[in-house]
Amino acid sequence: MDSDLIQSSDPTSTADGSATQRTYRTIRRMIVTGEVRPGEKLKIEGLRLRLDTGASPIREALSLLTSEHLVERIDQRGFRAAPTSRKNFDEILLLRCELEDMALRKSVAAADEAWEEALVLAHHRMTRANKAQAEDFEDHHKAFHIALLSNSDTPILMRFCSQLYDLNIRYRFLAGRSLNYQQRDVGLEHTEIMDRAIARDADGASSALLKHYRRTGAFLAERI
Repeated sequence: MDSDLIQSSDPTSTADGSATQRTYRTIRRMIVTGEVRPGEKLKIEGLRLRLDTGASPIREALSLLTSEHLVERIDQRGFRAAPTSRKNFDEILLLRCELEDMALRKSVAAADEAWEEALVLAHHRMTRANKAQAEDFEDHHKAFHIALLSNSDTPILMRFCSQLYDLNIRYRFLAGRSLNYQQRDVGLEHTEIMDRAIARDADGASSALLKHYRRTGAFLAERI
């Protein structure tokens, strides 16, 4: 899955860093989607053979991923995929709620027609991908949530929100791709968030968004 999910916070954007960039994206996808399990050692030689690339791009990519809390350095002698825990998940959820509440309110306060159109389009693409059970649904899901916040004019805050989204998505992949939310209508929840945002109802949009996250959080917490 060559997705925005994987590329969203990519710090390697120069031509000279292209090998590192590709390696970074690949290892990041492997960790986020659960192909590499939490706590699994990331040996340079094993990754070099697996990814058919040099040792230097792998070391650089792993160093970059430590700053995103997806990889941990082991006593300066090696790397491993960051472990998962209920405590870690609860912190991610707390920070998502706090930071996205701030970003969403700023985004709604600066609402304009261009932002509204982009948000509606992102929602449409997400809904269409969900109905088709498309492989790129998660890309569109993230694009919708980022579109909600994109009018906040806070690039550093947006990067944190993007990173927290990916940390949270890792738990969703670990819980299983096909999640049965039972009595929930997640699509309706997304629509309510969008409608309130478009109506310039910052309080209502924030309330709907945080309720959406906390309900999903409670569901995933039972499976951690």
